[in-house]
Amino acid sequence: MKFGSVEDLDVYKKLFALTVEVSELTMLFPKFELFELGSQLRRSSNSSPANLAEGFNSKHTNIYLEGISRAQGEIRETIHHLKICFQKSI
Repeated sequence: MKFGSVEDLDVYKKLFALTVEVSELTMLFPKFELFELGSQLRRSSNSSPANLAEGFNSKHTNIYLEGISRAQGEIRETIHHLKICFQKSI
């Protein structure tokens, strides 16, 4: 299967939607968390689709795989930050 752009990938669409939702929700955090945990969450959630986009359609397989690997790492970081939010009941 051939994809024209990274926006055609279901995983990219889902990660992009997550980024938008995380951004909106973190702006509702208490002021003391807005620029700490909120900022970390916004950056890590945004990095996942950005890394996919960066590596997409690269002529070098290693660059494409690196983008996927980095995106997975950012997803794990986002999950970690979300767990902290739930633990703190933010």
